[in-house]
Amino acid sequence: MKSASPEPQKAARPSNPESSQDTLYAARKKLYVRSVTGLFANWRWALVWITQILFYGLPWLSWNDRQAVLFHLTERKFYIFGWVFWPQDVFFLAILLIISAYALFFFTAIAGRLWCGYACPQTVYTEIFMWIEEKIEGDHTRRQKLDRAPMSSGKALRRAVKFLVWGIVALWTGFTFVAYFSPLDELLASFNGLTFGPWETFWILFYAGFTYLFAGVLREQVCKYMCPYARFQAVMFDPDTLVITYDEARGEPRGTRKKGIDPRSVSKGDCIDCGICVQVCPTGIDIRDGLQYECIGCAACIDACDQVMDKMNYPRGLIRYSTENAMKRNWGSKEILAHVFRPRTLIYGTILAAICAAFVWGLAAREPLRVDVLRDRSSLGQEIEGGLIENVYQLQVMNMTESPRAFSIGVSGLNGIRIKGPQRVEVAPAGVQSVTVQVHVPYDEGKPGANTIFFDVAAEDDPALTLKEESTFLVPR
Repeated sequence: MKSASPEPQKAARPSNPESSQDTLYAARKKLYVRSVTGLFANWRWALVWITQILFYGLPWLSWNDRQAVLFHLTERKFYIFGWVFWPQDVFFLAILLIISAYALFFFTAIAGRLWCGYACPQTVYTEIFMWIEEKIEGDHTRRQKLDRAPMSSGKALRRAVKFLVWGIVALWTGFTFVAYFSPLDELLASFNGLTFGPWETFWILFYAGFTYLFAGVLREQVCKYMCPYARFQAVMFDPDTLVITYDEARGEPRGTRKKGIDPRSVSKGDCIDCGICVQVCPTGIDIRDGLQYECIGCAACIDACDQVMDKMNYPRGLIRYSTENAMKRNWGSKEILAHVFRPRTLIYGTILAAICAAFVWGLAAREPLRVDVLRDRSSLGQEIEGGLIENVYQLQVMNMTESPRAFSIGVSGLNGIRIKGPQRVEVAPAGVQSVTVQVHVPYDEGKPGANTIFFDVAAEDDPALTLKEESTFLVPR
């Protein structure tokens, strides 16, 4: 009797119904970044010092008895040294954002992610937080051992000190951030009594919390998964863009060997497979696998590899800044530099230069006087005694300078037109003053309907500073 064939076994289901989804997400492997010294590390730390001296120091600078840089939201004025910007100047902000965008395109097309590797706040604060961590917990090897060790009083103390210092830096960063939008002297007075307003408290804690989270906890996760620039940088690269490159032809096949041995004599390349280039990478990638979107262009791997090459008595540059075309065609530095100015960079550079020139010209040509004329819509043109037609206007005179000024007010455009009311207004430094005036015109001088008139506002201390503002005068039909 023929035995029946066994039934196919059903695939065993996972005991945890959510375990099938675990493979969809990469488990984070904590990085213990090794510190490195060298040319590019010095540049990174120089940018850390420059950016943080500017960020933490600017709110403390004074200019004309006020804060030198203050984006005063309550007064709706932006003070930047000798300039005072009003809400009407928002187009300057738009131009500045356009300049920033084109500068990003321009420098990315030339040398990749320079911004990310050297001046991005995420990079800068991560460097600061990692430096604090290293000073308290030790180098990357000691930090690994400390994490694996069971909890003890020594470990708890080190962790507590580290978290405390991180928290102080984060809070001071949040406080400084708010000092750009709320006067520093008011914040300091509130700090002494811990009487911050609700909005100041919220933004200090909000900015401090995200500084702590991004630089102390998430770190490379921000660059790898949250930063949009990592996703669209490829469209700004081309074969002549300088990027951090591993010279595979020179380095492979990799392998260990004794110091001073000619790699060709043992059928190997210059790479000794020490892995230090991976250990110093803040995003944990292996640059020997080729250019990856996670690479932030910090060049830490270049410094590390150059030091290894020095110890092995090999030429530097196994990992270096180069281009795709240079690697294929064995170009030297002269050929690489010759291809820096190519159509893409020339277009970006020309547009960037034009926008910067327009921005500078706009600032230089910016008038120190502005007048807004608002006709009183509640009272249209009306006939009054003496055969006159009266219109009422409200003039807002803005003094864009930081010295008090007096302005005379005149009117023109129709025969016999004159002002009844204040014809002189005094405006405080960087202030605005509203004045209501009545304008009279003989009945037979204006045509029925709208007539064009001009308000002439002139500075009494500077006759050349005048402004003619157009408005309409209504004559009843």
